[in-house]
Amino acid sequence: MVVIRLSRGGSKARPFYNIVVADKRERRDGRFIERLGFYNPSAKESEEGLRIAQDRLTYWKGVGAQASDTVERLIKQLAKKAA
Repeated sequence: MVVIRLSRGGSKARPFYNIVVADKRERRDGRFIERLGFYNPSAKESEEGLRIAQDRLTYWKGVGAQASDTVERLIKQLAKKAA
């Protein structure tokens, strides 16, 4: 199964997450198919904290990829911010 999930990066106490499409059997920070965007929970107000390529997200959901609960929450957050 293909999933859309977060892959952790950044340093200790300063997390940075890539939103990736990966095989469910791969490790959290392991091999992935495509990077869709990023989430920076410690972004300042002047910095961009969340970016997702909507066209690629729509494509992957259309072919059956399942988004994790956290990614679903971030998608809703971005949609609310855009509206």
